[in-house]
Amino acid sequence: MIRHALAVATVSLGLVWSTGGVGQGFDTAARHALMIDEATGAVLMEKAADVPMQPSSMSKLMTLYIVFERIAQGKLKLEDTLAVSQKAWRTGGSKMFVAVNSRVSVEDLLRGVIVQSGNDACVVLAEGLAGSEQAFAEEMNRKAKELGLQNSHFVNASGLPEDDQLVTAHDLAILARRLIRDFPQFYGYFAEQNFTYNGIKQGNRNPLLYRDTGVDGLKTGHAEDAGFGLVASAKRGDRRLILVVNGLGSMNERSRETVRILDWGFREFKNYPLVKGGQPIETVPVWLGDKPSVSLVAANDVLLTLSRQARRDLQVKVAYDEPQSAPIRRGAVLGMMTIEVPKGALIRVPLVADDDVERLNFVGRFAAAVNYLLWGHQAP
Repeated sequence: MIRHALAVATVSLGLVWSTGGVGQGFDTAARHALMIDEATGAVLMEKAADVPMQPSSMSKLMTLYIVFERIAQGKLKLEDTLAVSQKAWRTGGSKMFVAVNSRVSVEDLLRGVIVQSGNDACVVLAEGLAGSEQAFAEEMNRKAKELGLQNSHFVNASGLPEDDQLVTAHDLAILARRLIRDFPQFYGYFAEQNFTYNGIKQGNRNPLLYRDTGVDGLKTGHAEDAGFGLVASAKRGDRRLILVVNGLGSMNERSRETVRILDWGFREFKNYPLVKGGQPIETVPVWLGDKPSVSLVAANDVLLTLSRQARRDLQVKVAYDEPQSAPIRRGAVLGMMTIEVPKGALIRVPLVADDDVERLNFVGRFAAAVNYLLWGHQAP
């Protein structure tokens, strides 16, 4: 048996790979920040990203996720109407200005939340879907755990300040990525610049929608103690970045700092398709099989987010044993590709057989053994 490279610890791979921790040495005035590449999940920069903070209206993204999910499941329709209670009507802060005892369509309520940041619209949705805002908050927390938000706790649907209502920039980035991926049919709402309801026209509070930045979502936030925040998603060319910032001192600083970080991220990092899923990487001899060899392929595409320097210093190794013994089943792991990213993750990509190889019958195995004894190889 011949070993073609040294083995290292195995890391599972999904459709794409996040190098993780690739962004270093870039500071921001924000108290909390995290920027990721949407395609790979690679972290380009972070600052106190796992420290709990008040989410303010950025927590509305969880409310929206639950509503989008209900619609996608067929349990709710955009044209359904929900009743406006006294509580919803009296809710303070930013408002959609729904009228008490009226009924409002789900689609209008969604626009009221996304564009106008209506706290009253959030309460209408929460009461309509769960019976009470408290019950809806419990559903928000269950969904948060399901989505992998490990350090977040929701108390209300709107993000109005509560002592126990806390999230992290990391969790908000995960939530934003899931919103974009899970509900592309609804993502266009986030780019709407204004919405008129009850005769009142309000502009979207996301300031970057009005500038040539590539930003097309998602949600701003502001609270007295937490400062100014934003969960932004920007697309330039075929790349999309997700940025979460919080704790900035003013709306102007939030706009300037968000654009500055996004510009840096798009400039300094690129996505590199390293391997195409199903494309042969190595051919391995097979012993006593009805085929002399089998190709090794990666089951999925491997896409890396790298800085220019990391791309130059990237090292790739392939390890497998030869020959492989029949029978072999398509998809069986027969080797491993190791990708060494400077100052990043050590990535292990399983290499699998791209075809079935059956074991030879007795006559075939006898002939193969004779050929091996006489000539040192298996007959083709």
